Amino acid sequence: MYDHRKLGRELDLFDGDPLMGAGLPFWLPDGAAVRMALEDYVRDVERRNGYRHVYSPIMGKRELYEISGHWDHYRDDMYPPISIGEEQVVLRPSLCPHHALIYRSRGRSYRDLPLRLAELGGMYRSELSGVLGGLTRVRAIQLNDAHIFCTADQAVEEARAALELIAAAHAAMGIKPVRHRLSLPGSSGKYVAVPGLWERAGEMLREVLHDVEYEAVEGEAAFYGPKIDIQIADNLGRESTLSTVQIDLYQPARFDLEYTGPDGARHRPVMVHRSIVGSVERAVAHLIEVHGGAFPAWLAPVQVAVLPLGEDEVAFADGVVRRCADLGLRASLSGPEKGSLGARIREARLAPYQLIVGSREVAAGEVSIRLRDGRKLAALPVGEALAKIGEITSRRGTELW
Repeated sequence: MYDHRKLGRELDLFDGDPLMGAGLPFWLPDGAAVRMALEDYVRDVERRNGYRHVYSPIMGKRELYEISGHWDHYRDDMYPPISIGEEQVVLRPSLCPHHALIYRSRGRSYRDLPLRLAELGGMYRSELSGVLGGLTRVRAIQLNDAHIFCTADQAVEEARAALELIAAAHAAMGIKPVRHRLSLPGSSGKYVAVPGLWERAGEMLREVLHDVEYEAVEGEAAFYGPKIDIQIADNLGRESTLSTVQIDLYQPARFDLEYTGPDGARHRPVMVHRSIVGSVERAVAHLIEVHGGAFPAWLAPVQVAVLPLGEDEVAFADGVVRRCADLGLRASLSGPEKGSLGARIREARLAPYQLIVGSREVAAGEVSIRLRDGRKLAALPVGEALAKIGEITSRRGTELW
């Protein structure tokens, strides 16, 4: 079994420092490469599916979170306000209030809906030191978040389409969720007291899950509405939520969001919250444990390891590395100064593709290909080999060849 905290440090993916503070890890170059590949994938998928990306500030006035309900219902997980002159600002605990303001910054018509706003943005949770751990529980979170503003008639289909995006992303990452959970309110006072909205939103989500096996659980809803949680489990069987879809009828009313309908009257939109991979930190932590550092080729920190047999082949091998960079492939040169070929192959064992270069390959302008799973392929011209690798990685799947 793999522990992402131990393996992540051994593979130089991330680390921490007491001077930065508990729950505030930093990403090393290889870990940053994995994170960037995941973020690029998410943004690309969102663009292809009609989402428009925005940027919003990492803080807002306390009044913003009073309107959204976070201050009343989520204050224990928020950082204390910072006084700036006569104003109080707060590090945001979520992105949805900011996106609500972006929506209402312009007049909206039914012709504009659904409006899908997406952001990979920072948010901050005041987690107690006792629950912090590696990348799974941190105090500064990079969230893959989106909010779909739509009519009530569009909400179920939009939420269902979000579930499909989540399933496709999990397949690309090689992740298998353990279950879908319909998270409903419990009896505690942390939920907004608007029974009619809860019932209506819950009915919508049950319709979304019509063809999906799920378990309804009380006490796990967001404070403003029910949600679908896609649950994953670590190697010890401990569950956590990776991706979510929520239908929110509460915040559109709190922010007085509206659109002009075909009848010329003002109508209230529905707000669908959706996160394909959840927090980038938790997603990468799970990927480390699932794959033991042997990430799918499109996510691997080093996708191509180029290994010249001797000094005479180093210049040719270096040219292969540069060609990889031109094609957007992450490649490294492992020369003879690092030891025998066998030792270098073992060192590069997590790279999906190892390209061996000897005198025969140099003379023919080729590379011999060794895959991470041990398969040895026939030598190919350099251009053909890199084009094939580029085509495979661009599909963003789990296959090697």
